[in-house]
Amino acid sequence: MRSDVIKKGYLKAPNRSLLRACGLEDEDFGKPFIGVANSYIDIIPGHFYLNKYAAIIKDEIRKNGCVPFEFNTIGIDDGIAMGHSGMLFSLPSREIIANSIESVMNAHQLDALICIPNCDKITPGMLMGALRVNVPTIFVSGGPMKAGKSTKGEKLTLNSVFEAVGEFEVQKISEEELKDIECKACPSGGSCSGMFTANSMNTLCEAMGIALSGNGTALALSEERENLLRKAAKRICEIALDEKFKIRNIITEKAIKNAMVVDMAMGGSSNTILHMLAISREAGAPLEIKSLNDISKKIAHIAKIAPSLPSVAMEDVGRAGGMNAVIKEISRRDNGLLALDALTISGESLGERIKDAQILDENVIHKVENAYSKVGGLAILFGNLAEQGCVIKTAGIVGERKFSGKAVCFDSQDEAIRGIIKGKVKKGNVCVIRYEGPKGGPGMQEMLSPTSLIMGMGLGADVALITDGRFSGATRGLSIGHISPEAAEGGLIGLLKDGDIIDIDVDAYAINVRLSEAEIKQRRENFKPLQKPLKSRYLAQYQKLVSNASNGAVLDLDFFKH
Repeated sequence: MRSDVIKKGYLKAPNRSLLRACGLEDEDFGKPFIGVANSYIDIIPGHFYLNKYAAIIKDEIRKNGCVPFEFNTIGIDDGIAMGHSGMLFSLPSREIIANSIESVMNAHQLDALICIPNCDKITPGMLMGALRVNVPTIFVSGGPMKAGKSTKGEKLTLNSVFEAVGEFEVQKISEEELKDIECKACPSGGSCSGMFTANSMNTLCEAMGIALSGNGTALALSEERENLLRKAAKRICEIALDEKFKIRNIITEKAIKNAMVVDMAMGGSSNTILHMLAISREAGAPLEIKSLNDISKKIAHIAKIAPSLPSVAMEDVGRAGGMNAVIKEISRRDNGLLALDALTISGESLGERIKDAQILDENVIHKVENAYSKVGGLAILFGNLAEQGCVIKTAGIVGERKFSGKAVCFDSQDEAIRGIIKGKVKKGNVCVIRYEGPKGGPGMQEMLSPTSLIMGMGLGADVALITDGRFSGATRGLSIGHISPEAAEGGLIGLLKDGDIIDIDVDAYAINVRLSEAEIKQRRENFKPLQKPLKSRYLAQYQKLVSNASNGAVLDLDFFKH
């Protein structure tokens, strides 16, 4: 066993003495040691109950002849951190989470790992850390929350509240209606009920085979979710000493490609691209951002979920057949992109896992012949404004897929919010928000507030928004993020001026500003990127090491190349 290094032989008597203080007895030293990485925290609705889930998992691990050791990672709720300086810490928290997994697992040489994530950066952070450790690993998330319902009977998600703020700003709804939406949008524990970042990543864990079937759709605090916890705990004990199921044997180049195929079919959060770029690098199978359009062009978009389609929540996807039904349907016409022979953590191939799946509600999961679009729900745009690419969730577009307009530039999210509220962004404009990238923020905060304000104010079909920052999975509209190079590293977005004409053509995968090379050169001569004052020691460290979004915002890229 890997853990023998801390428990076998007379030289390890001091180690065993300390382990006995934790409750271990003689018979335990011959059993596999299982790390239970929990992301329990009181302030996140998808996590406040995970201490109880960990207790269930540990109990099942003991019943199956292994010894569990629970430890915690930090967690940040993007919805609560959003709209103020706290959001600067969200993406950087991914690195702390990855480092904590690597640190605890390797310091104590545990044999296998079960991860309990749910929201925001926690799932990708745990995946990155687990890939560094490379032991048999299973992911089992806390599960999505139920959708809310307004007094009017309308289905609600967290996105409904953000957009209601915009509606209230322009007096489309009353303060009482806003309060009703606020109080009813998030009715229980769980990750936010739409296809936002958390649920996108938890469904991709299924697609990669690192989680059991149902991980992305079985509701939080349900009997189905509790059964899934027990199955995962039992399974980790079965494979704890089996090298075949080391995580790097599951998350391979095939699995990463499978995840992106499924992502395109479901129109997941644009954050999935940022995270999968990073995860693929940890897996030793780096995904190139340019290759994603090759997938998108060949994969039909067959499932539209809130916020793209407000009437459909994750619970509806589960009721309609779940991820297996989605994968089975796209496998019918996937142009050879899906690797159905990829190994899953349950022991069967992906093809074997989905063989009996079927769509139970074609209003939720469409047939390929009746797809929302013949191309995927995410796209990468290139051009002089994004030489290294930028990301758009095409599934969330409201209005036309081709747009030209005059730039209205803001040097921060806060400045943009003030400008939008004051009416500076008008019909036909391109709202530019810069210095919010990984280095420029630093931290690349999500910007659901400005996009929701634009939607709530009725400008969603008439205004484009571009940024070197990123968006929540809840974002709708012609919203383009992750522009690389970012302003802080000299990207052209930093040279834009109010009134510059920007052309966006989603179907041509293009984004350009109408400036001559001579004009760009002249602007560069006098250009110095804005330097924001930094008070945080951690953010200062992060800013020095982080790469841009086209590289997944991973740290110290040059180091890993060598």
